[in-house]
Amino acid sequence: MKRTSGILLPVFSLPSKYGIGCFSKEAYKFVDQLKDAGQSYWQILPLGPTGYGDSPYQSFSTYAGNPYFIDLETLISEGLLTEEECEAYDFGDQDDCIDYEKIYNSRFKVLKKAYERFRGNGGTYGEEYRKFTEENAFWLEDYSLYMAVKDSQDGVSWNEWDDSLKNREASAMEKAKNELADEIGFYQFQQYEFDRQWKKLHAYANENGIKIIGDIPIYVAFDSADTWAAPEMFQFDENNEPTGVAGCPPDAFAATGQLWGNPLYDWDYHKRTGYEWWIRRIEYCLRLYDVVRIDHFRGFDEYYSIPYGEETAVNGKWMPGPGMDLFNAIEAKLGRPEIIAEDLGFLTPSVLKLLKDSGFPGMKVIQFAFDARESSNYLPHTYPSNCVVYTGTHDNDTTRGWYHAVGKEARDFAKEYMCKPRLDEDSLTKDFIAMAMSSVADLCVIPMQDYLGLGSEARINVPSTLGGNWVWRMTESQFDEETVKEIARVTKLYGR
Repeated sequence: MKRTSGILLPVFSLPSKYGIGCFSKEAYKFVDQLKDAGQSYWQILPLGPTGYGDSPYQSFSTYAGNPYFIDLETLISEGLLTEEECEAYDFGDQDDCIDYEKIYNSRFKVLKKAYERFRGNGGTYGEEYRKFTEENAFWLEDYSLYMAVKDSQDGVSWNEWDDSLKNREASAMEKAKNELADEIGFYQFQQYEFDRQWKKLHAYANENGIKIIGDIPIYVAFDSADTWAAPEMFQFDENNEPTGVAGCPPDAFAATGQLWGNPLYDWDYHKRTGYEWWIRRIEYCLRLYDVVRIDHFRGFDEYYSIPYGEETAVNGKWMPGPGMDLFNAIEAKLGRPEIIAEDLGFLTPSVLKLLKDSGFPGMKVIQFAFDARESSNYLPHTYPSNCVVYTGTHDNDTTRGWYHAVGKEARDFAKEYMCKPRLDEDSLTKDFIAMAMSSVADLCVIPMQDYLGLGSEARINVPSTLGGNWVWRMTESQFDEETVKEIARVTKLYGR
């Protein structure tokens, strides 16, 4: 990989109309700005449909796209909606913050209008739609049925459905398909529109020299079409209840650990199938993105298993993952995919060996370099070239917010490391960006908030908390011409 750089900005943080960032004209403008700023990559967060808590890391499907990202203005231009219909709904009135409750209560109603018009167009869906549903049938049918049934069951997870539906008994499935045909069609339409809009934006980015770094969680959500459609892939008992769930053990950040609650894979099953599901998943992701960042890479070496029903992560234990066996199988089928390994946190010798054997670049986070709770292999002078450096990630505070919240010891260490007796408030974030950009890391990715010099109000996520996360949006005036020129200057200065 040559020496390059990019910007991290979730799609939902774009300054689009109708309450949330989407595949709108503002997304295309952002690509233009990335190009003008000399960037090579746009890193985004997972694109899947979100549920309670609004986290893109807990999605109803590992394949489906978030209908919130469908650009309504495109649907207006296609004659599927009118501007008056869109304006009639309340999507929230803040440009810099997402109101998910209002989005949830309005977005599906307006998309339903578009679907009814789409369905009524001469009674035929057209060749393009038919081709999409056929090519994606391997996940689309289960997902659309799952969401339709879920809606009919007041939104509860599949493990609370009647046994006949929970266990996918043939007669119950057939009945649901017949009774919910219209709703199933509505969910397929959403995915069709998402797919064509995303492909168009992705192609535009590539045409302008910008590659997309996508992000996939290692685990799927329990409340998802994936677990309902294929319980044999997971560590479930005979009643399709999990025997163990995912999380992280207690550490300096969380005294009782982190209980994520995701179902764990039955790796013996996956090995017997030649890792077919994983190969298909990575193959699909490589159609959506140019590079795939896999969250929680450590879980492929060892995963932390917490007995189902526990209220904390204290009583979990480490279990062996598939290791290089999985990645060898992926490479045998797909060639050598471009993957970034999220290898943050405490790393054992076996994880380090897996990372080395895979050849994937790991991640370095500048903020961690000065935090006494983390080891010092995040200091720039220790980096190998085969890594990706960030000032912070979506799980960190912004650099300005972090600097003001972190202890005096860390601040003093940072100033000493940078040979600066003091850091000016105006140039504070720029100093940390320069440290990342000047490092030997092949790729440097900076969160948009850091280029804008924003504080904690622009933080994307505080791990292990509910509410107030995933809501920050960039306003249209913030990413101005002056900022584009400054990013281009720094990028050129450090040879990226």
